[in-house]
Amino acid sequence: MTNSLWTKQGATLSHKNACQEYGLTERDILEAMRAGKLQFRENYAHGNPYFKLLRAEVEALALELRGAAAVEDQAFTSQLRQIDKEINSHKRKLASLQKQKLELMETRNRQNRLAENQTNEGSEPRAKIPHKAG
Repeated sequence: MTNSLWTKQGATLSHKNACQEYGLTERDILEAMRAGKLQFRENYAHGNPYFKLLRAEVEALALELRGAAAVEDQAFTSQLRQIDKEINSHKRKLASLQKQKLELMETRNRQNRLAENQTNEGSEPRAKIPHKAG
């Protein structure tokens, strides 16, 4: 294969993600790598090794081992999991933004109360002196 597939975004995935996305076991992948069915490159993330695989080859292997129905079902499940993950991420962000908004509003209210108190202190009404008739 050409190097362009290895650098194209989305064309590769790690062997761990291949297991999750296509319902394969690590053993299935390692056996296919030994048999020459899967091209791979060994990479490291934070000192930990992993195999980088071509997505098209992993999909072909999954079709061969599991069948089209199982691959479609796994893709559906994987996509649903990704959507749930994104929804939860947005929920966390929304909660954080609501908290920031509340804190900002409380700060503003405190500043307004302080300003009101200061203006009221500066213009206190004078005590009324009664007038004597006469």
